[in-house]
Amino acid sequence: MELNNSKTSFLIKASLQSDFCCLSFPTEFNRARKNSVDLFPSLILQKIIGIRQFQNERSFSIEFENGIKLLFKMHGNRANIILFENDIAIELFRNHLQADLEIKLDQLDRVIDWSKANFFISQEKLREVYFTFGKEIWNWLDENGFTEFNIEERWILVEKVLNNMACPTYFIVEYKGELIFSLLTLGKIIKEYKQPIEAITEFFSLHAISIAFYSEKLQALKQLGMQRNACINFISKNKQKLDELLSDTHYQVWADLIMANMNQIKAGAESVTVDNFYNDNKPISIKLKKDCTPQKNAEIFYRKGKNQQIEIQKLKDSIASKEKTKVKLDSQIKAIESLSDLKELRKTIGETGSAPKKEKQPKLSPYQEIEFKGFKIRIGRNAESNDALTLKHSFKEDLWLHAKDVAGSHVLIKHQSGKNFPKDVIERAAQLAAYHSKRKNESLCPVTVTPKKFVRKRKGDPAGAVVVEREEVMLVEPIK
Repeated sequence: MELNNSKTSFLIKASLQSDFCCLSFPTEFNRARKNSVDLFPSLILQKIIGIRQFQNERSFSIEFENGIKLLFKMHGNRANIILFENDIAIELFRNHLQADLEIKLDQLDRVIDWSKANFFISQEKLREVYFTFGKEIWNWLDENGFTEFNIEERWILVEKVLNNMACPTYFIVEYKGELIFSLLTLGKIIKEYKQPIEAITEFFSLHAISIAFYSEKLQALKQLGMQRNACINFISKNKQKLDELLSDTHYQVWADLIMANMNQIKAGAESVTVDNFYNDNKPISIKLKKDCTPQKNAEIFYRKGKNQQIEIQKLKDSIASKEKTKVKLDSQIKAIESLSDLKELRKTIGETGSAPKKEKQPKLSPYQEIEFKGFKIRIGRNAESNDALTLKHSFKEDLWLHAKDVAGSHVLIKHQSGKNFPKDVIERAAQLAAYHSKRKNESLCPVTVTPKKFVRKRKGDPAGAVVVEREEVMLVEPIK
């Protein structure tokens, strides 16, 4: 919105998006040549006679001559701009918020009792009484001990907030991963100002950048965090498996006991019980393969024990590798968390490979297909798709159709072995060829019908252009 006193311009830019409701005051504005329209044309060149800020309300109005007023309702995801004539709402910026047509300007002022006495008796409903305190103010109070203080100390803290409001300094801060415009020193201070217009305009600009910055930063940290958690789970599971293998050496023990008691083991025995000299000579039963000699059974257990050692070494190597990866991920996460510049963030994300992988879009078929009375009818999507359909996705026995002498889709009826093309199927395909052509709005359209073997493409012809060597023509109504 441009305000002009015939010498200079003053610009108001309002963002009324559902996720970002904010004003800014740029020094210049270049109107787009396209997709641009004048809103509220009755205000153009009207004289402004006053501004009204509604008491304790996120709304203000600009008042013009002739009883016209423009209300800026800065209500978060329900923000709107409403045109009033003689205090009756007549036009909305966001038309879907029809309830705003019922707004009464004389009912927008709201009263708050800021007295100490009211504070003392309202302890159970302070958020309702001080409804203009946003979540940032309550966060600031909590971080400064409000919930732990006695009632007198709480009042002193609230007074401090009110004094800040009376003579404010304007802060742009980073708090819990978000860029916030604040009147209090909350979180990390990015910038501070004495002039509100300069402050909010800078915030508006930084916020647009921060949306991209924090979104990409959060996504990168999420990606690295998932990789880190996967490492931790892998290390934990494999360490447990390693501990089990290290404590389980029975294959080696069984082999040694068989070799030491070779003479006691009968040929074809399915098991043997011997004294375990590794465990105070306690008896131990060993299951054997009856078709193997005692020596062969020992060899089998020695081999299993050897394989077990190989598995143990592999587990140790893979755990060590994952631990190195985890250290690297920890370093990358720390590096990204410390960044505050979008350019540096993108550079670091590129180096770490933590950018989210784009899903491959499925390749679109060059034709759409319908089924009619058991026959498949295929319709080309555009000139290039027509070539693909006719030259790559057809056989000489298929029936080929096209609206005569105009641009349009190639249409195929797929041949079925041992079956002729029914007349009603050909007519339906012709209707589709007519509809998907430049003749779609005509009452009747001539359509070429021919076996695909009589359709060919000459070298150098543009996409979609073909030569038909033999044809029949039928008149049909274009039908979707």
